[in-house]
Amino acid sequence: MSKLRLSLLSILEAIEKIDRYTREYKSADEFYHQERDFDATMMQFVIIGEMISKLDDTFKDKYSDIPWQKIKDFRNIVAHNYFGIDADEIWEIITTKIKPLKNDIESILTKI
Repeated sequence: MSKLRLSLLSILEAIEKIDRYTREYKSADEFYHQERDFDATMMQFVIIGEMISKLDDTFKDKYSDIPWQKIKDFRNIVAHNYFGIDADEIWEIITTKIKPLKNDIESILTKI
């Protein structure tokens, strides 16, 4: 299996874990107060960012409609400013950005 495919599958797996860890919650506050699920979800965001850093620039340029740099930057915020994370912002990402990213990754995987 190629390094590219493995990285994309790792991103997909992390997204699926985020979904699994968060699907039962109805609000940012409820999610934030479930420490184990919150922490596990933050770790998956770190993994997504790490896998994106393994993708070469040519590939990211080819799929430039995906905000690779923003996602990687978010990983840095999670990893280095953990206690400054805004639960509402995290919840917004989970509820509005993760599913489209999953769809994009799945689509790419069918093409490579």
